[in-house]
Amino acid sequence: MGESERVVSHMKGSSLSWQVLLESLPDGTAFLNERGVIHYVNDLLSILTGYSREQLVGQSVTMLVPPRLRDAEFAVRFEKVRDPTTRAIWSNQDSFVLCRDGSERPVDFTLTPITFEGRSWALASIRDNSATRELERAQHVAETRAAEIENIAAAAMAQSEQRFRLAFEDNMAPMVFTSDGGLLFAVNDAFCEIVGRTREELLGFDSKAFTHPDDVGLSEEAYRRIKAGEIDRIRYVKRFQHKDGRTVAAEVSMSPARDEKGETLYFVSSVRDITEERALTEQLSHQALHDPLTGLANRALFDDRLSQAHARVARQGGLGAVMLLDLDDFKSVNDTHGHLVGDQLLVEMSRRFDGVTRASDTLCRFGGDEFLYLAEGLQSADEAEIVAARFLEALVAPFSIAGANIEQHASLGVVVWDKTSKSSTEVVQGADIALYEAKREGKGRHVVYTPDMHEQAVGRFTLVQELHKALAAGELSMHYQPIINLSTSAIVGFESLMRWQHPERGLISPNVFIPIAEESNLILDLGFFALNEAVREASCWKPSDPQAGQPFVTVNLSAHQFHDLGLVPMIESALRLSGLAPERLVLEIKESATLLNVTETMNVMERLMHLGIGFALDDYGTGYSSLSYLALLRPRIIKIDQFFVSPASMSSRTDTLLEAIVTLGNKLNMTTIAEGIETEAQLERLRFLGCELGQGFFFLPAVPANEVAAILVHAPWS
Repeated sequence: MGESERVVSHMKGSSLSWQVLLESLPDGTAFLNERGVIHYVNDLLSILTGYSREQLVGQSVTMLVPPRLRDAEFAVRFEKVRDPTTRAIWSNQDSFVLCRDGSERPVDFTLTPITFEGRSWALASIRDNSATRELERAQHVAETRAAEIENIAAAAMAQSEQRFRLAFEDNMAPMVFTSDGGLLFAVNDAFCEIVGRTREELLGFDSKAFTHPDDVGLSEEAYRRIKAGEIDRIRYVKRFQHKDGRTVAAEVSMSPARDEKGETLYFVSSVRDITEERALTEQLSHQALHDPLTGLANRALFDDRLSQAHARVARQGGLGAVMLLDLDDFKSVNDTHGHLVGDQLLVEMSRRFDGVTRASDTLCRFGGDEFLYLAEGLQSADEAEIVAARFLEALVAPFSIAGANIEQHASLGVVVWDKTSKSSTEVVQGADIALYEAKREGKGRHVVYTPDMHEQAVGRFTLVQELHKALAAGELSMHYQPIINLSTSAIVGFESLMRWQHPERGLISPNVFIPIAEESNLILDLGFFALNEAVREASCWKPSDPQAGQPFVTVNLSAHQFHDLGLVPMIESALRLSGLAPERLVLEIKESATLLNVTETMNVMERLMHLGIGFALDDYGTGYSSLSYLALLRPRIIKIDQFFVSPASMSSRTDTLLEAIVTLGNKLNMTTIAEGIETEAQLERLRFLGCELGQGFFFLPAVPANEVAAILVHAPWS
């Protein structure tokens, strides 16, 4: 007699077959008659509810249903159970069972109608889905009480055997019986459905033929562990290959059936399809680790991969690199074309970046318009620079979005590390520092991190903190450099310039602290201070010549200030409080600041010009110097950059350009101011060209506010 026949014969002849099945099931189970009266329960249900078998048998199943759930729907379900022709199944995976102590335990509840001896019955399966620890304890209690099965009367053997058959065949949960050698000798319809095969295709074979290739061996390992006594039952996940080609993810709960001597007779497995659950889990996992706009890895996934890469380099050696890429002036895209176009630009840009990404590396959207790139397995630092250059080259061609051609460039900071690097966090910090240097050097380029950059970054940070304190401590003040009428040598105005007298470092140049302030909103605070001080002090100035008007004052505006929504109200307030006539205030702006958003620039300038305030285009000749912008902006003054005036740069070419700028200003009825006049020869040349105003050390450097009055009375050069 073969193995399968021996096991089947044992099931038919043994009084334990019915009980072995019920007690082997992973769920609490009860047989109910058509009125819902409990006729039999297994140990797991007793353990689950806290009631003994004697307390449950003979009682209505509603004693296990919380009062709030004893509704009409429950009654309707039992009406269907009484119908001997029905095969409907009621399953509720979000239910509760009322325990003896009055508590409610979360469970999965399944009610399967069956017919036995002409009567309607129901098989109720209740699965505890509370903590795993509670389940294990319940299983332990169930095992200690397993001996009670032997007390079932022999007279009930035939009835129990038939109930076993009905429970197995009609159970909505896929079930399978396998021999000690792993061969299938009994399967129910639900199992046939989940794998898409008939009984004839399954019985007598093992499960390898319809198991996913990567999961072959999981069931065999479960058999081995149970037979070796390592565990008494097991729950694991494997994938089946459905006959139609689909992959079905399943949770398998396996228990052994043993004889009186404890020897394994066969295995009982209950299977649950978790394909949709797993797909949802994978979807949620993907959403948690990827940027929703671009689909790239997000910071969480990048940090994890960087940490792993850092550990690999520490163990195995080699080089890795992190690159931080930031778009140059991306804000102007959003301001000009709208955020929808800006988002689409980021998506298109991500596709280009993805096209140059190596398969072994990770591209991440760091946030906003910043991207992080992890390059692994590098042979040299030069290789990292080659990768960086590819990213910048990917942006050379303009983007065509919503009918607009958009040119977008970026700056990139690169840090290369080896096994001596301290941490992955410091690697990203190094890339950020290198990115700052790339921006500072003119954007649209990449810079590789060096250790001295960190010291410079610390110095900048310290200076910013001290600058905050300096503003509150009164260490900042405004100095004023005279602006001279080159024909009459009379003072017509002053340029206001900020000075910082540090208590320990002494006088700190604006060329040092102004660029640092511009990198943060601190420049707005400095700008507020400069404007209010300048208009307040200028309101007290008297004319240097009875024939001349009162001197004007110029105040420099940064790009941040000029595009700040509070600029116009702030200027109106300062003029009102100081009493300074608007015509005596001139705002200096660099051409680059106006180019960020020409439409916005025009609106702001028109509002301020309407008040009578003048504008000076600073450093003209060194920027874009577009004639169209002169026509659009119509500044009152053009300030000629000192490069065209300085003897060090003087040549026939620069002199020709200087003449052209002065002539252009005169033709457009705009006042020209030459900066950086240092010699008599420069002065005479500018007078000859017809330049109206000038300033520089030839006349006087910037002086404190308390010296202005004396200079207005008697100028040293007059």
